[in-house]
Formats: sequence, C-alpha cells, structure tokens
Amino acid sequence: MKLLLTIDNRPGELTFDHNDQDYRFAYQSDRTDGRLHHATVVEVEPGIFSILLNGHSHEVKVVNGPEGYYVDLEGHRSVVEVRDPRAISRTGRGGAGEGRQVISAPMPGKVVRVLVAEGDSVEAGAGLVVVEAMKMQNELKAPKSGVVVAVKAQPGATVAMGDMLVAIE
Repeated sequence: MKLLLTIDNRPGELTFDHNDQDYRFAYQSDRTDGRLHHATVVEVEPGIFSILLNGHSHEVKVVNGPEGYYVDLEGHRSVVEVRDPRAISRTGRGGAGEGRQVISAPMPGKVVRVLVAEGDSVEAGAGLVVVEAMKMQNELKAPKSGVVVAVKAQPGATVAMGDMLVAIE
C-alpha cells in the first residue's frame, strides 16, 4: 500500500505491507533514502504502540489532531497528515468520484459496529462502520450514494490503518 505523508510540513511517501504485526516499509522524503525496513508493531493500549525497529524498542503515542495526527516519539511531537493517493481525484482533492469507493480504516483500531450489509443501498453521508481508536468511536460515512458491494469489517475485529472496511459502487 502507498500513502502520502506530510510530517511537520515535510512531504514524503510511505510504501508498506504487513502480515499481522510484522511490517515491511520504505519512507522516501527529502531527509530519507527510501530504504526498506522491517518492524514489529503492537498496539499495547488504544493509541499507544510498541515498535521494534532495528533491534531498538520505541513507544509511540498517536492521537487525532485538528491538522491530522499528533505522533509522540521519544519526547518529540510531530504533526502527521495522511493521504491515500487512490482517493485523490483529477482536481487534486479527495472526493467521491465515479466507480468503486473503498472505505479504509483511517488508523489502527477495533470495529465496534457494522451498520450495513452487502447489497444495501446507501446515501452519501450514511454511517457504514464504527471504529474505536484511542478511546474514541468514529463513525465512517459513505462518500457517495450507491450500493454496498463488499463488507470486510466484522464487529470485534482489530484493523490496521489502511485496511479495507467497506466498498461502495
């Protein structure tokens, strides 16, 4: 998966894949070389992650902020904006276009409720899934009117950022 990140106003590109807690990732920016790294990531409490990277353990706290996410690591807070390039339209803005729209987990969390089933018709703005992250419940809404063609979310399941939850056509 590929995400566009802005960390403390510095743009970059994160490419990653994972299998459970094991992540392989590369981050390319004006300060990094984009080398492939391996890390183990465990959410020890909602919004608090233990990361083992290059033999060193790090505790990272992630919270929602008005500009994106606040990420605290080793006494330093960074503001991180996350954009999925698949959601960017030709005008350069995220939006509901034509065709299939995939609703993904905006951050790691737990699925509390699934509000739709495959085949349901939904209006733009209708609730689809409720995900709990960092002790807050977030209702993810339909970006457009359409028919639910896939539901991958299941109540009680843990999801990683970017995991597909629902698709609408």
